[in-house]
Amino acid sequence: MAQFIAPAEGLTSLTAAELAEKIHSRELTSREVTQAFLDRIGETNDELNAFLHVGAEEALAAADAVDKALDAGEEPVSALAGVPLALKDLLVTTDAPTTAASKMLEGWVSPYDATLVTKLREAGIPILGKTNLDEFAMGSSNENSAFGPAHNPYDTERTPGGSGGGTAAALASGQAPLGIGTDTGGSIRQPAALTNTVGVKPTYGTVSRYGLIAAASSLDQAGPTARTVLDTALLHEIIAGHDSFDATSVDKPVAPVVAAAKEGAKGDLTGVKIGLIKQFERDGWQPGVMEAYHEAVEQLKSQGAETVEVDCPHFDDALAAYYLIMPCEVSSNLARFDGMRYGLRVGDDGSHSAEEVMSLSRAAGFGPEVKRRIMLGTYALSVGYYDAYYLQAQRVRTLIAQDFERAFEQADVLVSPTTPTTAFKLGEKVEDPMAMYNFDLCTLPLNLAGLCGMSVPSGLASDSNLPTGLQIMAPAFKDDRLYKVGAAYEAGRK
Repeated sequence: MAQFIAPAEGLTSLTAAELAEKIHSRELTSREVTQAFLDRIGETNDELNAFLHVGAEEALAAADAVDKALDAGEEPVSALAGVPLALKDLLVTTDAPTTAASKMLEGWVSPYDATLVTKLREAGIPILGKTNLDEFAMGSSNENSAFGPAHNPYDTERTPGGSGGGTAAALASGQAPLGIGTDTGGSIRQPAALTNTVGVKPTYGTVSRYGLIAAASSLDQAGPTARTVLDTALLHEIIAGHDSFDATSVDKPVAPVVAAAKEGAKGDLTGVKIGLIKQFERDGWQPGVMEAYHEAVEQLKSQGAETVEVDCPHFDDALAAYYLIMPCEVSSNLARFDGMRYGLRVGDDGSHSAEEVMSLSRAAGFGPEVKRRIMLGTYALSVGYYDAYYLQAQRVRTLIAQDFERAFEQADVLVSPTTPTTAFKLGEKVEDPMAMYNFDLCTLPLNLAGLCGMSVPSGLASDSNLPTGLQIMAPAFKDDRLYKVGAAYEAGRK
């Protein structure tokens, strides 16, 4: 039976910025705050399945360390010190299992922390636990998790989005005030849109991928999620920055996203040019979603923004290009899960050859969608097909990046709906991979071009009473533009 799990009241309904202020002024302790969220997880996780692992002992120990330092008169080590967080179970941790929601890694504990996790620990942020996702981040509904799907707090019979549905559901239900997701083709922004939360995909290379289990290395990007734009900005500044352990990390200053969010909160967008993407005005998309989008555009104009239509003709080919490039990189990256070095091993009884153990382990450890993408990628990379498929897809990728370049010559940011529809029912599309893939039409182009994007809540759709999201896109390394426009739009909706 469908349930609506309303956001919690009281302490767990406060924003991360409000909680940080109360912790740092000693009105509250980090332990009190962390325990309140752990209690909320205990109350609601049976219905939501948002967390795959809860690390209560570790989270409270981290909270106590913050309290001890503050009680001793030390300055907070970060703007969010003491405020707890939900971590997508795709980033490796030494004190909790990292499963990628796959039987292949069930129970596996990493010998090292991801760089992003190290930054969180150094910032004094207690990690509540690891959240649910589509297996190895492959999916749009969280239904590909080997441990069952997460559920949307607005209707527990519906998806919270994917792949990072667990983090989004945790934020929306008051299980956590902050979250970390990863975005390969929309896995932060799409769940944010379906759960009335904020999610940001930073510019590729600005947040370390070291210790992030790779699906598609040229597309994957970790990013911040929260319930407000300012909270997301505060987390963004903590996790961003160059990392020598990550060969794709860019050595550039972190964009001033917190300052931009605070400036945007004043609500004035005078002088800002906003591009409306011609290809995302489509017949057949849910009317309530398009109505919310058009209302959002009108609001932005009322706040002083100027709008212009931009033409991005190759966006129509983004889906096909993505679902060639992504599986090709998956085929390469997941070759390491072979049943020999770590993770699941099947058939290791002395009666099977090494090749047979590998085959049995991969057959038992990977789910249907992961197998589908491995086979697609392996086929496309094979002799005789590499030029026809993979190289052609890479050419389309270049054309999409050029479309963005031309669009940003006319506009400071681009906007669109984040998703074509609101949350669909669990099971509704699971037997139709193409319908599932089409759900990411709006978010895919950004990943192919390596740019930055945000989904910010745009109200409930009039025809479903479910959340919608406004997607904001900006050029590479101009992440602060997302926060200025997002915070202004958020302020205007209040």
